[in-house]
Amino acid sequence: MLRPAALPLASVSAVASFRFALVLSSVGLISPALAAPPMDPSPIKPPAVDNSTLRICASANQLPYSAKDESGFENKIALSVAKAMGRKPVFVFADKPAIYLVRDWLDKNKCDVVAGLDTGDQRVLTTKPYYRAGYVFVTKKDHGLEIESWNDPKIKTLGHIVVDFGSPSEAMLKEVGKYNENMAYLYSLVGFRAPRNEYVQIAPQRMIGEVQSGSADLAAAFAPDVARFVKADPALKMEPIKDDASHNGGEKLPQQYDQSMGVRLADTQLLAALNDALVKARPEIDGTLRDEGIPLIVATH
Repeated sequence: MLRPAALPLASVSAVASFRFALVLSSVGLISPALAAPPMDPSPIKPPAVDNSTLRICASANQLPYSAKDESGFENKIALSVAKAMGRKPVFVFADKPAIYLVRDWLDKNKCDVVAGLDTGDQRVLTTKPYYRAGYVFVTKKDHGLEIESWNDPKIKTLGHIVVDFGSPSEAMLKEVGKYNENMAYLYSLVGFRAPRNEYVQIAPQRMIGEVQSGSADLAAAFAPDVARFVKADPALKMEPIKDDASHNGGEKLPQQYDQSMGVRLADTQLLAALNDALVKARPEIDGTLRDEGIPLIVATH
């Protein structure tokens, strides 16, 4: 059994450690108890309320989500929400990947809200979902591949398949018997660093570049990670993966996730204000997601 500290840090989104701990739990690599971070029994005191500003936790260099020039799509969504709240947006940029935002910034009161978390992330209070996203297959149009499910037998005939470490896609690569022949290739893309005790991930643009160059026949990635780069290349196509993946034992492995904003566990007042603002900002949020090229799925909550 892996210790919590050894879990893969496996996505460019802020929620990765929570989502992929659940993936590891579902395949029996860790216990369900370890999939959710332990709760601190001591009471959590909310910071002093400031209704004039919204301090937004964000990574300084993690496109397509966030960048210091505010060009990430989550930056734009946060700006729309702050406007709907009537507050001045103040980005607190982190010099670490977004996976660390909750632990090292939000929990330490350096900022007050994190965008792009899976709904129900137990480290925080999450808002109602503002969009639902899924994993996608990315291929070159001229290859003529029509693959929509991990259950498609054509997957077993492909060459290199590029996936995120620790993701549902990596888990399914193992389920369909393609992991061993792709392992050395995947590790070569990160200089053979091991994604166990440090953040090691193939950048979304690199994943798409592997398909563009023909080095990979297929990329399986979270749509928000790669939509911007696929949209920019008319030679590529992006196909949503059907939510029918499961382990050999029959347990479902979700391919779609509701996305929310998160606040500290005691910040119920801010949570309510964000939920109200998300309703008001809905048209702008939907416009940002469409501009990004993210395939939208009807939220389940």
